Parts: sequence; structure tokens; C-alpha cells
Amino acid sequence: MATSTLAHNAPTTTEDFLPLKGTDHVEFYVGNARQSAYFYRAAFGMSLVAYAGPETGQRDRASYVLQQGKVRFVLTTALRSDSEISRHVEKHGDGVHAIALWVDDATQAWKETTSRGATSVQPPTEVSDTHGRVTTSSIAAYGDTIHTFVERTDYKGAFFPNYKAIPHDPIARPVGLLHIDHIVGNVGWNSMNQWVDFYRDVMGFGLYQHFDDNDISTEYSALMSKVMANGNGYVKFPINEPAEGRRKSQIEEYLDFYGGPGVQHMALATNDILATVAAMKHQGVDFLTVPHSYYTELQDRIGKIDEPIHELEKLGILVDRDNEGYMLQIFTKPVEDRPTVFYEIIQRKGSRSFGKGNFKALFEAIEREQELRGNL
Repeated sequence: MATSTLAHNAPTTTEDFLPLKGTDHVEFYVGNARQSAYFYRAAFGMSLVAYAGPETGQRDRASYVLQQGKVRFVLTTALRSDSEISRHVEKHGDGVHAIALWVDDATQAWKETTSRGATSVQPPTEVSDTHGRVTTSSIAAYGDTIHTFVERTDYKGAFFPNYKAIPHDPIARPVGLLHIDHIVGNVGWNSMNQWVDFYRDVMGFGLYQHFDDNDISTEYSALMSKVMANGNGYVKFPINEPAEGRRKSQIEEYLDFYGGPGVQHMALATNDILATVAAMKHQGVDFLTVPHSYYTELQDRIGKIDEPIHELEKLGILVDRDNEGYMLQIFTKPVEDRPTVFYEIIQRKGSRSFGKGNFKALFEAIEREQELRGNL
């Protein structure tokens, strides 16, 4: 099947029963949040803006809130071995536990989704301090991942009640990250459509784009992907599953090492990908590379662009064009020892697609890394 792009406001319901204002934050469960926070501050340039732990009355965990632009990560570690956090890290390594979505009414969001079949993880809960109140609720998604609805309309504090604000971060070296463009989930064999149905039926999302194994394949491996988007297009979740190939695909490798479905990567937007990637490389972030031949054919394939081809090649940045414009993208290597979580840096110049023209070059680059790890 060829790629099919549906209307950008893909949900067919006349009323959006789950209006989302964007991604509030992404929470990782990690083995050592203090050290993980240092990596994201020094390498990705994120600023430590808030903290909660024993010093703030939180007895079982420590959480570090990092922010750059509208990108906000919460890194949480367990203070004792017998906890949900410790079990999550033991099974998955460092990984995304919660994708938190910003809403006007967390109670209504929970009611709408659970009434449509979502499994409740946390009913609506209000917490408050001198800065106001925040209401959250949570439902289960793929694997051990959850979606948390965050209502913070009346809150004026740093992050959540009982978090200590950090006024200045001397370590952070910002690189120009703006917001989360999309978050990609990997699910098991023949499970993609189950989760597409979940986002459609439970959360009111619609199909934004569809890629099959003819679109995303190499000599050795393949995968299938469907991109789901909410009504206003602020939140996009591509869902990947493995497809039959001669060898182990990157999705299979992820599932093996993560211990099941989970968040594979996040795409972080920038307005100047050349400057952002140069800064990240200087600060120690490792990126995938593609061969020189990709760039010798680039101008013929995508036409005129603003960026010098030799600068793109020097940094390893990929380019693709659709009928709305073009986009530039690059992918980091996994940011931890398990070959699981990685990042995409993306700059959009009109294009709202996902770089179909780069799939072959990208996946061959990933396979070269898999082969080095002995996992292809």
C-alpha cells in the first residue's frame, strides 16, 4: 500500500471530547535522576527549574524538572528498592513512564476516556500549595506507559505543588530547543492497529499518516507505522510495529532490550537545526551518520533549500520535501547503554510530514549501529 496522508484535522467526530492544549511534560523513571539530569543539562542544554525529594517532603522518590522552551522533562528515581519506580527501571532501564497532556479539565478528560474503555491508573486528584492548585488524572497506554492529564489553570508555581523552584542553573547550555513535535511508541507484533484503535476510540485522535513495509524497509528489516493526531494537531503519536524481514528490525531490538512496548523516541523542534545540532555535538551528543552519496543526490531529489548542502553533510542532517514545504531532521544514537530511547531534532519549513524520503538512509544508519552491537 502506498503512503496515505489524511486530512490534518483527522478526527471525524464533530466535537473534540478530549481537547488538548499540548504536551505538559514527559516523566522518565531512571536509576539515578541526579546524574541523568546532569546529562540533559550539559548535553541537551536543559535548565533545572524545580526539584522534589526528601527535602520537600517527598519520601519515596526524587524528581528533577528540566525545561528548555516548552520541552519539559521530569526525571524521577526511587529512594528505595521496593517501589513501582525501581521495578520499572529494573525491567526497562531508564525510560518514559508518563506522557503528560495539558488540559483545561483533568476530571472531564478522565471521565471521557475511561467511559470509552481506558483503564484508570489514577482518578482525578487535586494538590495545592501557596501558589495554587493542580489537578491530575491518569490512564494506561501501551506497555507500562501512561497518559497523565494535567490541569494547571490556577497554578503559579514552578511546576507542581510541593516542588522547590530552582531560580538559576549554572550548568545548562541551551541549544535552541522549542517544543516536542511528536512522540513515537514501539508496540509488539501485530499490535499497531490495536493502539491506533485505542487512540481513535478512547482519545478521539485520527489517522494522520500511514507508512507500511514498502515505505519503511531496507535489505534486511522493515516496520509499519501509523501516525495518530488529536483534533487540533498539537499532539502527534506515531505507533510502530515490527514487520517481517530477513533480520531483526530496530523495533524488535527495542522490544527485546526495553522488555516490551514503550516510547522509542521524541522529536524536539528547533528554528535553526544547524546551530542546534552543532551545539549538541559540541556538548557531547552522538548522532547517526549517513554516507556521502546521500548528499550528492540531495539537491536533485528535494530541489532548492535555504541551507548549504555542505553544512548539512558536515553535521549529518537529512532533508525531505512534500507538497507543503520541506523539513530537516537528524537522530541521536541511543542516549543510554540499552539500545532503546533516542531523540530526533527537527526543523519544519512548511512540511508537516515525517521524512518518508529519508527512511531508507536513516534505517540503514540504524542497522549499521545494530550490527556493531551484534543485534542485527
